[in-house]
Parts: sequence; structure tokens; C-alpha cells
Amino acid sequence: MTTTRILEYFTSLVAEDESFPLTEAALALAQDAYPDLDVQGILAEIDALMMRLKRRLTSDADVVQKLQMLNQFFYRELGFAGNLNDYYDPDNSYLNVVLNKRRGIPISLAVLYLEMAQQIGLAARGVSFPGHFLLRVTMAGGEVMMDPVSGEALNETEMIEMLEPFVSGPVTHGDSVSKTLRGLLQPARPREIMARMLRNLKAIYLQTERWQRLLAVQQRLVILLPHDIEERRDRGMAYARLNFVRAALEDLQLYLDERPEAEDAAMIEAQLAELRQRASHHD
Repeated sequence: MTTTRILEYFTSLVAEDESFPLTEAALALAQDAYPDLDVQGILAEIDALMMRLKRRLTSDADVVQKLQMLNQFFYRELGFAGNLNDYYDPDNSYLNVVLNKRRGIPISLAVLYLEMAQQIGLAARGVSFPGHFLLRVTMAGGEVMMDPVSGEALNETEMIEMLEPFVSGPVTHGDSVSKTLRGLLQPARPREIMARMLRNLKAIYLQTERWQRLLAVQQRLVILLPHDIEERRDRGMAYARLNFVRAALEDLQLYLDERPEAEDAAMIEAQLAELRQRASHHD
């Protein structure tokens, strides 16, 4: 598929919040690295795996049984786990590779787990927890928080420990911490999950200076979050890196028009001046 076709397909997938096909949209991200990827073929592979599990489930299986069987299937039988050897490999975010190698990062494992949970009627949602994406499963007695890397249930103490690197000062137990924690454990909407996956890739490609890949990710972020002016700015910077002068000028000017008081206004102003210089040499 051409880049234009790839982006048109993604645009159609993420247009509506009500009918947002998370697994398909997440798979579509891999087309930047694997342009010939057959997304429907991979979805069919997941369905085929699920048929194996569905055959074992009795019609009267309750939530606890479904959860136990899915965890057994996902972690033990299929062998999904975290890719701890190479955490920053972009392939950890590409579901086709994660499905094939059975290794990923919390968010990519969670997306596959959510798809499978949905197929057996288990109420599971993703949680955009700081630093480590989580799962929450609705049980008869309330919500269970789970680590998508291992399938283990997490208690409040463990989650507070996970939170510590992301808050200033020591975390002490108490009502305010519980309240903060509850706020962070709200279910994430598919669009938020998608944005987090893309921003993970963005960070990797920025760090490794792979500007072409970075631009592809930035294109998707602008499509996914059309009102997020910072993503437009960042796309402009990616265009500038690749010497797409006109496109860079357009994005960065738009950012400044909307955010004249932005902290980075002077820096963007300088970038624009340099781009105009480049443009005049091109003409």
C-alpha cells in the first residue's frame, strides 16, 4: 500500500469514537514499518486462536472461569510475555510482530488481551497508568487491576509503588493517595490507547533519529488528535528535518497563530525564519 492509502485507511478507522476498532487500528500502525501487512489476515489469525479457547468454554462459564481460562491461554499456552531484552524495539508496538513472537510491551500485550477478552464476553478495559499500561476487569465483586505483562492481579500497595517514580516527593498511604490512584485507574478510551501507542513510537524514533519513521507516526497523531496543536507543531518539526520546507512552514505557522504565547514561541519563530530562508533558496 502507498503511504497515502495507508493514511486514508487509518483515517477511516479512527474517525468515530463510538465505533473505534482498537485492534484493527493498532494493527494498522505496523503498516509504516510493514507496508504490505495484511491487517485483515492478522485479525483472522486472532479469531482462529480464539476459536480454540471458545471451544473449551462451557455456556455457563462465569466471569471467574472466563478470566482464569483466558489467562491460562494467553500467558501459559500462547506464551505472551514482556520483551525485557529489547524494550525499546519499535517492533514491540507492532501487533503483527507481537503476535508472531509472543513478546511485547504492556500496551501492545493489553490490546491483544482486550481483543480476546471481548471475544469471550469478558468485560475488560485498558488503563493508561503512568509508566505502565494496565488492564481492569469487571468481576462480580468489583474491578480487578491486572498487569498485562504477566496477568497478575495488582493490589493498591503495588500500584502505589509503581506510581512513585512519577510523582514528586514520597508517596504515603492515605485517602489522598487512594483518591489519586482511583483517578488514574479510569478506563482509557480507544483513542487514548492509540495515542499512547503512537507516542511510544514517537519517543523511540526521536531518540534513534529515524526521521522518516517519525514523520509517519506524526502524520497518524495529527489524524488521531486533530485538535492537538502540539502534534501539528511536532509534525512541522519532522517535516523540517526531512526538508519538506513548505509543509513544515504551514504546520509551524499554524502552531504559532494558535499559540502566540507558547513557551517555545521564540524557538519556533527562529525555525520558521530558517525555513523561509531555505524556501527562498529553493525558488
